Amino acid sequence: MSRSHKANHYGTLAERKAVDKYRLTLDRCSWHDAKRADGTPVEIKSAMHRHADGQEGTFKLYDRYHDRLREANGWYVFVVYRVRGRGIEVLHSGMRHSSRLPTLHWHGGGSHREARQAKLKVGQVG
Repeated sequence: MSRSHKANHYGTLAERKAVDKYRLTLDRCSWHDAKRADGTPVEIKSAMHRHADGQEGTFKLYDRYHDRLREANGWYVFVVYRVRGRGIEVLHSGMRHSSRLPTLHWHGGGSHREARQAKLKVGQVG
């Protein structure tokens, strides 16, 4: 299994756990993954607690989607996990309003999504 395929697999598992924990309804589109009971959009982000090289994990955000989420008064769920066998163990997760994030520093790197990218270390939102 390729590295990106594994990341997608783990992200899907983290998404399912977030949906259950926060009682969300899956509602995928380009800029959010789920909705709260009141219809508010929620973007679910997941990251391994450490990269293979030992560095702290990061969440990737894209300006186009973040701006849409902000306009819709949306939320993020951040899920930090570690790999356990073929699954994951959630170490911690939290829900934050899209207006309550640390300062985002946008840069290139999101060209495949026609967007700029910002990275948040797992410790910044945990």
